[in-house]
Amino acid sequence: MTNSEIAPSVQAELARLRDSIDNIDAAVVHMLAERFKCTQQVGRLKAEHRLPPADPAREAQQIARLRSLAENAKLDPAFAEKLLNFIIAEVIRHHETIARS
Repeated sequence: MTNSEIAPSVQAELARLRDSIDNIDAAVVHMLAERFKCTQQVGRLKAEHRLPPADPAREAQQIARLRSLAENAKLDPAFAEKLLNFIIAEVIRHHETIARS
């Protein structure tokens, strides 16, 4: 089906929804950037005090917290956990880089 075969009202609704998705994606990127600014500060603090880059107890708490938030938001908790694990892995990588420098 080509765009010319889609009813104008459907095209308009798709455009509206896609605009919302684009705005949400932009907000997610900006929120992640802010999060990583904070975690960079944590990494510097850990390096200064010779603390390990990873904190498994904190990570477990955050995963449990995020899973609960996801459930309450009607989001698949397993997906939320995968996303947080991906972010945590990147944060630890940053912390290791900071500790080496």
